[in-house]
Amino acid sequence: MENYMKLEVPAKSINESFVRAVVAAFSVQLDLSVEDLADIKTAVSEAVTNSIVHGYANMKGIVKVVCKVVDGCIEIEISDFGVGIEDVSMAMQPLFTSKPECERSGMGFTVMQTFMDDLVVKSKPGEGTVITMKKCIGG
Repeated sequence: MENYMKLEVPAKSINESFVRAVVAAFSVQLDLSVEDLADIKTAVSEAVTNSIVHGYANMKGIVKVVCKVVDGCIEIEISDFGVGIEDVSMAMQPLFTSKPECERSGMGFTVMQTFMDDLVVKSKPGEGTVITMKKCIGG
């Protein structure tokens, strides 16, 4: 592993922009294009928002972020210890939302898949969710 960082923040909406900025600052060591940096920031925003809104659903909790830079790629892992996802494959379908009453678009995972090179979602009901995203620069 070339470099890494870890961060934990309370699951509060105000912390989404902070996490996005920290991950962006960590990512610049890869000599990113403006577009790549924007892609990473957008995907991180979606993942953190999902953890806060869906993972904890107005409960207190922690969002954990681990970033690694290896071989010209950044791997970003965003975890929560909230309610989990019962059916990950269904949740990853475009326009699916577990909170239609909140006017959610159901595009969070689709956005993450679009902007990152790889996306893996692991979840267990009652235990939480781990989203792992990877972006390779120049490859």
